[in-house]
Amino acid sequence: METKLINGDYVANGLGGVVRCKGDEALLARVLYRLTARRGQFPPMPALGSRLYLLGRESVAQRPSAARLYVAEALAEEDVNVTDVQLGPAGEGRMEVTVSLEYRGTDLTITLTV
Repeated sequence: METKLINGDYVANGLGGVVRCKGDEALLARVLYRLTARRGQFPPMPALGSRLYLLGRESVAQRPSAARLYVAEALAEEDVNVTDVQLGPAGEGRMEVTVSLEYRGTDLTITLTV
């Protein structure tokens, strides 16, 4: 089971603990963590995380292919197939990244802002 996060914060269960998630929700929690953590920032696991934070350094024309590469790299250890990665504006120089996944015959989508 995974610990549930919303906007980077643990979700309290009202009993002094945290909410746990399982199944597809747990997978999406792991995916979100892998995509939002900065790759290389956790020395014991240098391959954990993504380089999505670097998208702003790419030319506009290169951003879609870079985003697909960064997502695939970050999720390589998960049992998922990345089927699509879309970019859109999120305001204030940020980008919205929508990732479509296939997991054991189920289509899942997750959106984050970088």
